[in-house]
Amino acid sequence: MNRRDIIKGVGGGMIASFFHNELFAASSPTAGSFRIGACDWSINNTGNLGAMEMAKRIGLDGVQVSLGSAENNMHLRQKDVQQAYKALADIFKIGFTGLGIGELNNIPYKSDDRTDEWVSDSIDVAKELGVKVILLAFFYNGDLKNDPKGQDAVIRKFRQVAPKAERLGITLGIESWLSAEEHMKIIDAVGSKAIKCYYDVANSQQMGYDIYKEMRWLGKQNQICEFHFKENGSLLGKGKVDFAEVRRCIDEIGYMGCIQIEGAVPEGKSMFESYLQNNDFVRGLMK
Repeated sequence: MNRRDIIKGVGGGMIASFFHNELFAASSPTAGSFRIGACDWSINNTGNLGAMEMAKRIGLDGVQVSLGSAENNMHLRQKDVQQAYKALADIFKIGFTGLGIGELNNIPYKSDDRTDEWVSDSIDVAKELGVKVILLAFFYNGDLKNDPKGQDAVIRKFRQVAPKAERLGITLGIESWLSAEEHMKIIDAVGSKAIKCYYDVANSQQMGYDIYKEMRWLGKQNQICEFHFKENGSLLGKGKVDFAEVRRCIDEIGYMGCIQIEGAVPEGKSMFESYLQNNDFVRGLMK
């Protein structure tokens, strides 16, 4: 992707928005000491520069951006793409609250050698964007549940890349269908402070885990690197997760990082309308 393509990708609407004073009155407000973001794939802009403007319109503090896809060769590794994102972050007064590699769901870290370079390079990208946590996804083709050989392969790969992550102060977060105990087996086997659990409350609730017990247990060992606040088919606070109890868990374990909103769009409701409400809910909860 060359610079012309990047500027073209920004789109006329985004450039026009530069002149709307209401978008630039101030940075998005934070909820206490927490930064509230959303996954770019949840705000209809997977791996797309438009995520920056959309986050501003919603009132978020930042975006959990995607490294890219196999099709675009993980384009956020390119300096021109990084600079385009950073330019829009300055324009819209929006930060980078996280980085994720969702393509690992399709092209598994456990079995495809291409992913070794992606994960290693993502550490450099995170450093460049000022991001501390990289979400590594382990669902669909990359699922680790009931796959001891796959888990062993991931452990071997983590042992290779963890020293680089430690050196640059970056954490690699495992998001999967695994229980807290299963996550800890991998983390303990790797033996690096750079490998932690990326805790998605809706995923773990769907699996039938006691999410409040898990959060307290993992959190008191300092093994949760970041949270997804998510519901499947409901607005936050209107579904199966008791977010008041989630907040109590967060307070007890002393977590002070980013909160990323994911999913939480009811059937028949627009993403934008849903995320305005989800953002308001999280800010009220975390104030």
